[in-house]
Amino acid sequence: MLVKARCRARPGLVVLIGASIAALTACSSLDSASSRIAGIVKPYRVDVVQGNFVAREQVQALQPGMSRQQVREILGSPLLTSLFHADRWEYVFTLKRPGEELQARKLTVFFKGDVLDRSEGDAMPGETEFVATLSARAGQERAGQDPAPVLEATPEQLARYPASPRPAKTPASPPPAADSMTPAATPTPSYPPLEAPAR
Repeated sequence: MLVKARCRARPGLVVLIGASIAALTACSSLDSASSRIAGIVKPYRVDVVQGNFVAREQVQALQPGMSRQQVREILGSPLLTSLFHADRWEYVFTLKRPGEELQARKLTVFFKGDVLDRSEGDAMPGETEFVATLSARAGQERAGQDPAPVLEATPEQLARYPASPRPAKTPASPPPAADSMTPAATPTPSYPPLEAPAR
């Protein structure tokens, strides 16, 4: 009797083990399929720009003795100010592009009281240089894309759609007198057909 009970329990155990193995196999094949898809699909990655861009021309415009307001008008609001260092403003600019190193530039402006004392930091690019690097990058990205299609119709394409005859214009009637009480009739516009006539 005990042997028969063990034999009956085994088919359930076999089914449970088989289902477990099938589930594990399905998980591993799903994982390998998702990793293959992830290797094929390349997500679009944007350029990440953070902080205040300060051009060389702006740094050259700074003169010792300027007020804080004058410095703010030239450079904009500082990215970092500190309660513990009220005599300095920091302008930080970072640019992160996919596949390239992080570009970071920093400019620190020092004050004595409310008057500019000095500024120090990284060598800043000129505004035209910076814009040229951005447009060169955009040009490189566009070069990898398909060219834009030509939007001009050839004479053969135009010949397939003959021009429809336009109705003759009727002479305009003179405007009604200003003192007449009848409302002026508005002419109904005439438009060419939207589709070419069927052949």
